[in-house]
Amino acid sequence: MTLRQHETTIATDTTLATEIERARYARGRQVLDAVDGEAGQRVVDALADIAPALAHHVVAYGFGEVYARPGLTPPQRQLVTLGILTALGGCEPQLEVHVNASLNVGLNPVEIVEAITHAAVYCGFPKALNAIFVAKQVFAERDLLPVTTPPNA
Repeated sequence: MTLRQHETTIATDTTLATEIERARYARGRQVLDAVDGEAGQRVVDALADIAPALAHHVVAYGFGEVYARPGLTPPQRQLVTLGILTALGGCEPQLEVHVNASLNVGLNPVEIVEAITHAAVYCGFPKALNAIFVAKQVFAERDLLPVTTPPNA
């Protein structure tokens, strides 16, 4: 292979990689907008002046690759996300986004409260209490309080 052929191959590979990345980002934007709405855009905007590459990866990989997979429904994905963020602790800003996202994809306040309550068994009450207070704040902002739990709870 001549140097010119090699340079042409690299240029073609780079162009293809760029097109694939643009498609991944576009798919991620569609998913992010459908799930998080304006909150997703606020996260991207907040990263623009300090970590635009991180914002890109959140959209392209997090939503364009992982969230867009067919194995779970959006409500199921949000239940998993709520449990993980509750268990991690210290993720209150992300919990706020994902409690809103959970409501956006069709979960109701009782299901969200139950997911957080269930997580308490595995991660402890302090983390679950922090998460539940984030949920309470979101529910208050969306006029969803009080939350009525099932009678056997």
